[in-house]
Amino acid sequence: MARANRPLYRAYLLKEALRLVFHVCKRRALAELRRWILWARRSRLAPLVKLARTITNYRASIEAALRYRLSNALVESTNQKIRLISRRGYGFHSAQAIIALAKLSLGALCPPLPDRS
Repeated sequence: MARANRPLYRAYLLKEALRLVFHVCKRRALAELRRWILWARRSRLAPLVKLARTITNYRASIEAALRYRLSNALVESTNQKIRLISRRGYGFHSAQAIIALAKLSLGALCPPLPDRS
């Protein structure tokens, strides 16, 4: 493939190098990202040059994600759970009931139970 279609092979190598950025330790990831952007800009492959430009525009956010290993996955997961709770609470008479159900389900609250003595 390297001899038959050089641009395709170069695109494959660039794709794999970008995947590597997200699978190495944070210090090496930042260096790999910097190296990848330079390589993609020089590649003369229009889609990858455009991607390098986009990554450069969002570079601060991407570097923060690489440095702290955080994403918005937890927020999205919580939003989905709240949607399911509100669907389950269809027919409740007030929003406070749904809010209480969400707090009880997701808030790790353990309300005191009445004594049965």
